[in-house]
Amino acid sequence: MSPPLSSPVSPGRLRGREIRKDQMDKITVVKIGGSTLGSHDTTLDDIIALQRRSSPLIVVHGGGKLITDWLKKLGVSSQFVRGERVTDQPTLEVVISVLAGLVNKDIVASINCRGGRAVGIAGVDGSLIEGRIGEIEKGYVGVVTRVNTGVMTALMGPGYVPVVAPVGLNAGERRDGTPPALNFNADIVAGEIAAAVKADSLVFLTDVAGILDGSNKLIPRLSVAEANGLVASGIANGGMIPKIQSCVRAVTASGTACIVDGREPHALMHAIEHRDTGTVIS
Repeated sequence: MSPPLSSPVSPGRLRGREIRKDQMDKITVVKIGGSTLGSHDTTLDDIIALQRRSSPLIVVHGGGKLITDWLKKLGVSSQFVRGERVTDQPTLEVVISVLAGLVNKDIVASINCRGGRAVGIAGVDGSLIEGRIGEIEKGYVGVVTRVNTGVMTALMGPGYVPVVAPVGLNAGERRDGTPPALNFNADIVAGEIAAAVKADSLVFLTDVAGILDGSNKLIPRLSVAEANGLVASGIANGGMIPKIQSCVRAVTASGTACIVDGREPHALMHAIEHRDTGTVIS
């Protein structure tokens, strides 16, 4: 029986709960960012509570703020083009270290210390995320060309939660010593993974209430056409654009997607159980 949402997850290791094949059509992909994980956050408790119900989960995380902090410590300047970090070789080394190292292992350790079962991987592991270099002016920023789901399926079967860092494989034509790994937008990666596994739901935990209209009022529901219209009109801008694009990508393949305020208590659980919070795209 799942613990009450108002109570912390009880200590003690979760026993191995295998995910049956017939449960794999109920996968939830969760995208979390550093701004929504804090000392009072309940996301990790929600993840563990869902594990106790044998709900298959995939977690994708970002870590942009911590990357910027470490670049500053190392004296490397940060540049952005249309909201995406320009990734040269020194920046890429920090990106890989922070995303696949510090952020990923902190999340995994936090889940496991609370009694959950998580395994941290990056997009290069098992060639999970393959891509090519996109716009030259952005440097070593990848465009996803393929998602190989085998490593995630292998982990979910025995009941583990894959926690994915958005560092993927450079599977394009490599010239002039271009690196084997690329920096990918975590929002885009979440949408591509959700589409590849035909997820029942994609949940973005953000630091805003959801998608806002031109008057800064929350839009509770959108169709794919309406969501695309917000991007085309410029009402949706900045970091919201890749989130909407990923939601559309996931919904077109299967299921629903939502963008919710991850700072609210048990936002993840509420989004999965009720699908009436934040902005739902279906």
